[in-house]
Amino acid sequence: MKTYDFAVVGAGVFGAWTAHFLRKSGASVILLDAYGPANSRASSGGETRVIRMGYGPDELYTRWAMRSLPLWREFAARTGREIFRQTGVLWLSDDADVYLNSLSSVLAQAGIEREELKAEDIARRWPQLRFHDVARGFLEPNSGLLLAREAVQTLVKELAKGGVEYLSVAAEAPSGGGTLAQIKTGTGESISAGTFVFSCGPWLPKIFPVLLAERIFPTRQEVFFLGAPSGSADFRPPKMPVWLHRTHADLPYALPDIEGRGFKIAFDRHGERFDPDTGTRVVAESSIDRLRKYLQQHIPALEHAPIIETRVCQYENTWNGDFLIDRHPQFENVWIAGGGSGHGFKHGPALGEYLSQRILQGAPREPRFSLAAKQTAQNRAVY
Repeated sequence: MKTYDFAVVGAGVFGAWTAHFLRKSGASVILLDAYGPANSRASSGGETRVIRMGYGPDELYTRWAMRSLPLWREFAARTGREIFRQTGVLWLSDDADVYLNSLSSVLAQAGIEREELKAEDIARRWPQLRFHDVARGFLEPNSGLLLAREAVQTLVKELAKGGVEYLSVAAEAPSGGGTLAQIKTGTGESISAGTFVFSCGPWLPKIFPVLLAERIFPTRQEVFFLGAPSGSADFRPPKMPVWLHRTHADLPYALPDIEGRGFKIAFDRHGERFDPDTGTRVVAESSIDRLRKYLQQHIPALEHAPIIETRVCQYENTWNGDFLIDRHPQFENVWIAGGGSGHGFKHGPALGEYLSQRILQGAPREPRFSLAAKQTAQNRAVY
């Protein structure tokens, strides 16, 4: 039986980028996923994700986004795929928003270009939108969106060409402690490795129920794609950026129509608990009603627009939104990477680099990512 240096379980954005950096060191790597890279059940599935530098006062995630964006750009250039689209990211709020004040300060200190806008500036530049509750905004002109599914699937194909073995199989939960020698797959095979990385997103609480069932909370999240009027370019780049409406109670956010898939809009409030294997992925009628009311008030041109696609995905939230990147307390050669918490996709390259350096070089750890820092009562702090 072949023994790999590393076995990475979970071929989403966290697992794929971790496999990339481990393989780059010259190590032998096998990558496994139960349903396939960026499949329809995965948190890394779907069409698009936002990549922004702003995280309010949270300099840590701003630095990680700054590190990830050039790595995404390099990957796009290397593969010849337009993975990143520079649409700009527009923050919308009021004068009392402490988060936005902190965001502006952190971006300024980091040397990130941003533009402050008044309400009249926003109304003039994006007349297709109506934000009567917004007093000001900040535009990150160099940020935008990532093609999520295409990015992950392209990366896994590149890994396979570069010597990483990929298997589409489920991995069973390890038992015991000490040094893990091998894991069993759902097909009865055994995978032997020197080190194991579990980057399984919402499946982590299933694989490690005692450890994580009360520390990672998968929630149901609904996404809508709307068809713009025929001949209209108002909801495609460059006329439409990514935007986040912070003064609305449901925290709506939107991404422009890319490649004809429709104008994407969702609400960032956490949904109910969700099972990634068996959960029904059909949006609720009440959610459509809520969306229509929002459109009527803020995007009148799309009030009666057809819903051309929907998606039910999931967040895998930690108690406060911080990532979980740590060694398993019972296994000296098992690592866990998860807790993307609805904002993690953009950070895939930085996370993969960080985790590989922790494993390979014993690099310093970030205490916020530790298992010890994860509480069992939800109190979201990272947006």
